[in-house]
Amino acid sequence: MKPFTYERAASPAEAAAAVARTPGAKFIAGGTNLLDLMKLQIEAPTHLIDVNGLALDKIEPTAEGGLRIGALVRNTDLAADARVRRDYALLSRALLAGASGQLRNKATTAGNLLQRTRCPYFYDTNQPCNKRQPGSGCSAIGGFSRQLAVVGHSEACIATNPSDMAVAMRALDAVVETVKADGTTRAIPIAEFHRLPGDTPQIETALEPGELITAVVLPPPIGGTQIYRKVRDRASYAFALVSVAAVVQRDGRGRVALGGVAHKPWRVEAAEAELPRGARPAMAAILADARPTHENAFKVTLAERTLHAVLAEARG
Repeated sequence: MKPFTYERAASPAEAAAAVARTPGAKFIAGGTNLLDLMKLQIEAPTHLIDVNGLALDKIEPTAEGGLRIGALVRNTDLAADARVRRDYALLSRALLAGASGQLRNKATTAGNLLQRTRCPYFYDTNQPCNKRQPGSGCSAIGGFSRQLAVVGHSEACIATNPSDMAVAMRALDAVVETVKADGTTRAIPIAEFHRLPGDTPQIETALEPGELITAVVLPPPIGGTQIYRKVRDRASYAFALVSVAAVVQRDGRGRVALGGVAHKPWRVEAAEAELPRGARPAMAAILADARPTHENAFKVTLAERTLHAVLAEARG
């Protein structure tokens, strides 16, 4: 691990300004992803700004009837919150599927949204990777791609987003609240928060330099049967090959977001009109632009079968 300096921020705006004015600076909270990347020298921040003391660890009701989840709320506390379990069961289930208890106790809401891909070539510093070293190439294209993206990828990157929580947030239409380095705030719909790779896969979110997540806001509950189903190579603490986050109403209408298939949580709202007709037509529309490799083509069928199981469970 390379040397770095450290400070504790006194306010969200101060933290954002400190990162913006210091080249190579990073925020740190739980550190469950960043510290691993620093040990491997994939990330080498020159300066760390500790945001744990910023009192962003509350879950509060909004005037509209939803919930505002502070950026520093730990995954364990969010999954266990009675309001989340009652009204946003999809989110609670996704969090519990995401990691071990030890990691959930440290990982934060904002950190979960910002965790970086688990593509094996991103972690292997001996291999070219456009996400790690822009312009060096993508070793996954033509390489081992079983776990990687089948849709929404590009000639520069076929990595997937690893977050379970983000898939649930996408199905629930969450909004990410931030503060910029100049102290101004903004609200980013979760649909616009994560980016597709294009020619710049190293730019993974819509955040500006120094911009700090302060909260994630859930809209009022939408009811329905909420299910999160994750298919993985082993039953314990593995990243998704395919995951399905679904909210299904009594009339068969609903929402579906997929994990494990794209560079961001994958949802195609226009395709959800097909849900009452069943999993096959719905998934055909959701993955209409899929371009799998020969090693991960099975994900298209797996996604359809997983959605079928979810719809069958929702309809009893």
